[in-house]
Amino acid sequence: MRYLLLLALLALSSPALARLAPAERRIAETVDREAARTVALLERLVNRNSGTLNLEGVRAVGEMIRAELEPLGFTVRWVDMAETGRAGHLVATHAGRGRNILLIGHLDTVFEPDSPFQIFTRNGGRATGPGIGDDKGGLVVIVAALRAMHSAGTLRTANITIVLTGDEERSGTPLAIARRDLIEAGRIADYALEFENLATDDGRDFGSVARRSSTNWTLTTRGRTGHSSGVCGAELGCGAIYELARILDAFRRELPEPNLTYNVGVIAGGTPATIDADGFRAAASGKTNIIAETAIARGDIRTLSPEQETRARAAMQAIVAQHLPRTGAELVFGEDGYPPMAPTDGNRALLARLNRVNRDLGLAEMAEFDPARRGAADSSFVAGDVDTLAGLGAAGGGTHAEGEWVDLDSLPRQAKRAAVLITRLTRN
Repeated sequence: MRYLLLLALLALSSPALARLAPAERRIAETVDREAARTVALLERLVNRNSGTLNLEGVRAVGEMIRAELEPLGFTVRWVDMAETGRAGHLVATHAGRGRNILLIGHLDTVFEPDSPFQIFTRNGGRATGPGIGDDKGGLVVIVAALRAMHSAGTLRTANITIVLTGDEERSGTPLAIARRDLIEAGRIADYALEFENLATDDGRDFGSVARRSSTNWTLTTRGRTGHSSGVCGAELGCGAIYELARILDAFRRELPEPNLTYNVGVIAGGTPATIDADGFRAAASGKTNIIAETAIARGDIRTLSPEQETRARAAMQAIVAQHLPRTGAELVFGEDGYPPMAPTDGNRALLARLNRVNRDLGLAEMAEFDPARRGAADSSFVAGDVDTLAGLGAAGGGTHAEGEWVDLDSLPRQAKRAAVLITRLTRN
C-alpha cells in the first residue's frame, strides 16, 4: 500500500518536476531532505537574542551565519559599525562567473533582552519566537537555498554577494555610513533579492515589487501662554495645542492619496513640553487654566516614489504655514529616512522570472502585493540602482509583536524558489 501511495505521489509531482533541469531537481530534493536541519537552525537563531541594541547578540548571530556560509565557499567579513552606535553587518561574497546576485536580509530583531518574548516554540507546522519571521526565517531560507545549490553544483561558479545588516529594525546614524556597504553592493549587482517576510493573503503567496519609504518628521508649535480666560482672544491667541491640533487635523483631511500614509506616533503639549533626543519619549506639564506654550508631535510619512514624497512634504509645509493667531509652528523632516522602492518594469520582470520558476516547481503563480500593506526595508536602498524583488523570506504573521510566528512549511517552498531563481539568474 505504501509503495502504491509513493507511486501516486510521484505521478502527481512529475509533470512539474519534469520542467526542471536535472540540477534543479537535485536542488528541490536537497531542500526537502534538509528540512529538519533548516528548522533546527531557525530554532538556534531565534533562541539567541539579537535585539538591535544587543550588540553582542547581533554579532553572535552573525557568527552563526558565518559558520553556515564559509563551508559553502563564501568569503565572509564583519563590518564594524561602532561609529553609528550599532554592532555591524555581515558581508559575504562568492566569486564566480556571470551576473552578480545580491541577497539582502538582517540579523537584528525588535526584541531586546528585556522583552519577555525570547524562546522558539513549535506547535506542529507553526513556530513562534522573537524575530522568527523578521528576519531569522529569511536567514534560514538563504542558507537552505545556498546549501541546495552547493549540493547540486550550481553554486560552484555563481557570483553572489550577501549583505545582512545588523540594524534594520533601528538604524544607526548617520544612515549614509550605516547603509554604505549595502549601497555599494547594490551598485555592482545585476539583481537584488530581499529575504524579509513573504507576503500572503487568504492562503496565496504574493511577490513584492515595491515598498514604500519611511521618513520621520517632528512638528513643534508655540503659542503665548497666559490665563485660560483669554484663550483664542486677540491678545493671547489659541495657544500651542490648538495650533498643533489644527495642523494634524488638516493633514488627515487634505493629504490623502493612494499609497501615502502619515502617522502621528507621539504627542505632548503644555507649559512646558519636551521630547528626548531620540524622539521616543515626550513629557509635558500644565494646568487647565493655563494656555499651552509648547506642543510637539512626531510621526512618519510613507510614499511609493520620490515624486510622491516631494509632493507630500510640500503639502504638509503649506498646511503648517497657515498659523492660528499668535502661534507659530515648525515641521522638520528627518535626514535618515528609508527611500521608496518604486514598482519598476525591471522589478516586475524579476517577478515574471520567479513565476516561471513557480510553474516549473508546480507552485501557484504570485501576483503583485499591494505596497501600501508592506513596511520599509533595506531593499529600498539598492532599488534605485538594480532590479529588486522583495519578500522572499518565510510566511507568517504577528511581526514585531509577542507571538510572532512562521509557517514552517513555507521554509522549503521559499528555499526552492530562491535556489532555482538564483541559479537561473546567475546564468543568463
